[in-house]
Amino acid sequence: MAGSDEGAQSGLQAGGLGPNTISAAQSRAARALLNWSEADLAGKLGLGEGFVRDFESGGHEVPSGQIEALRSTLMAHGVVFSDAGGSAGVRLSGQGQGEGTRVDALNTENDR
Repeated sequence: MAGSDEGAQSGLQAGGLGPNTISAAQSRAARALLNWSEADLAGKLGLGEGFVRDFESGGHEVPSGQIEALRSTLMAHGVVFSDAGGSAGVRLSGQGQGEGTRVDALNTENDR
């Protein structure tokens, strides 16, 4: 079913991560860059701390829509995800830390 979280396996696609998902290791690294605890990230997401712990442990399947929300939240706080050369990574950008992108600054470049 297109656009549905039902039956989705952690947002994974054949051959690796899809464009709107992240790995458990990237989530942990992004939290470390932001100096956030699992509880901090969960609070920003509006989900329970158990969701973050379950996702980052890699032991539980979680709906891809929740992973996309996690990724979007981290990106809004300045985290940039990369998959250069097949090696997934994270870094902080110089913009967007704290408040995300302001409405008047939204454009198609913000979607990357």
